[in-house]
Amino acid sequence: MAQFQTQIRRVRWSAWFLGASNALTVALSVPVVLPALASLPSCGRADVAAVSLIALISCARILAMVRIGFHQKASALTILSPDSNSDPSIRQERRRRYRNWLWWTRFAAVITVLQFIGAAYYLFTLTKMVYQNAVSSSCVPELFTSGIKWQRITVFLFMSIVIYVAPVQFVTGSDVLRWRSFYSTEDYAWKAHYREVFDNGIRQALCCLGRFNYLSALDEDEVYSVAEFLGDLVTYRASGRGHLEFLAGLALLHRYSSSSKLCEEPLPVPMERIQEAGLFHPFAEAAYTGLLLDVGRNPLFFPLSWLRRQGIFSPWARNSLPLLEGDNWWRGHAAAFLKYVELASDVLRKGRVNQEKCKAAYFIVVLHHLRTVVIAVRGTETPEDLITDGLCRECSLCEGDLDGLVNFYHGDNHIPLSMKKIEASSPVHYAHSGVVEAARDLFMQIEGNSVDGGFLSSLLGSGCECDGYSMRIVGHSLGGAIAALLGIR
Repeated sequence: MAQFQTQIRRVRWSAWFLGASNALTVALSVPVVLPALASLPSCGRADVAAVSLIALISCARILAMVRIGFHQKASALTILSPDSNSDPSIRQERRRRYRNWLWWTRFAAVITVLQFIGAAYYLFTLTKMVYQNAVSSSCVPELFTSGIKWQRITVFLFMSIVIYVAPVQFVTGSDVLRWRSFYSTEDYAWKAHYREVFDNGIRQALCCLGRFNYLSALDEDEVYSVAEFLGDLVTYRASGRGHLEFLAGLALLHRYSSSSKLCEEPLPVPMERIQEAGLFHPFAEAAYTGLLLDVGRNPLFFPLSWLRRQGIFSPWARNSLPLLEGDNWWRGHAAAFLKYVELASDVLRKGRVNQEKCKAAYFIVVLHHLRTVVIAVRGTETPEDLITDGLCRECSLCEGDLDGLVNFYHGDNHIPLSMKKIEASSPVHYAHSGVVEAARDLFMQIEGNSVDGGFLSSLLGSGCECDGYSMRIVGHSLGGAIAALLGIR
């Protein structure tokens, strides 16, 4: 008996209320339809089908609530298992059960949308009857005005429940059991719970974007790393705090905290540097050769704009374009980049547009009239870029990552002594792990570990084509972060 009472207490009050409301909808559908068929000749099959469909949707919602509650309990018990983190089979079972729970919550969301449609229909019908004094074409609202007292009460209750149950379900969510009844204030349990929620949610989102391989992956890959980091951010749930309280605390912290200043004497930025940044900024924009630029500029006709920018309407020009790693058959990404910067095809020497996690898309351009080699790094545009963004744990920089920065500090006499002391007193430097990995991969792409030098050395080396040229690395958003780390190397 005590165990039964414990199970009952785990059910949310909103779940009891919504379950009773949906059950009452099913029960009231019969005394609504039968009198309408008997007393109103205008009542046809469409009206009966509408009420029957609403009752069927309510039955499906009750079934979904039962299944959600079952999978919630099963998922929570795997989290609380003592060997859940060490036994691989238990971890896979935990992922499977969380996946089943999330799929049932998606099914419940679809049901809520259908109930919103039914609520909107009856609300529109009632509004039309009240304000326009019109006779409804549906027999159920007509029974509300012409039926006897008990029929009017039944129809009123039925329509009221249909109208309010969908918004209430939307506000309260799909959970049936209280997670806190299982996890209480256990920090590790909340971390593992949200880790699985984020892991399955990210994989399903990537699947919707065409990355089906992530949905079937069972190993602890980069998606799991992102989910693990996000799960650690939600540990405030272990102390009994909600999401809104956390957001309010962040807002207050941002309002009353004062940002620390690294240097009291900021370095002045010469005007020629600002002008140079404006000159090379278009290359950072041009690196977005996908749909992102066109969606912002042509919200209605962006597919046509993108295809035109990709040169799909002039495939005969493909042989005159450089071949980039991962480009399509008609070399559209090379065409889009060159079209945006309005340069000839021979200036684009190397590039990559195929995507994997922590592998940035880039373009290398030689500008003879400016005696400059430009490396343009693309920012966030694909799902793989989002994964790189999400790998945001701190990562210590090795000595090779800081070669350029160290040489700059020790070789430039214009840098204040205070900044040199700050740099010298910081033996360990940290950066975003996804950006660090992407910058290291990009360095290997353009220079590598070859003794004779890589691609950049073949351009900028002594006696080569671009001997004496300067080099500029540009990028926007994620591309700017990768460019900054690549620059200090």
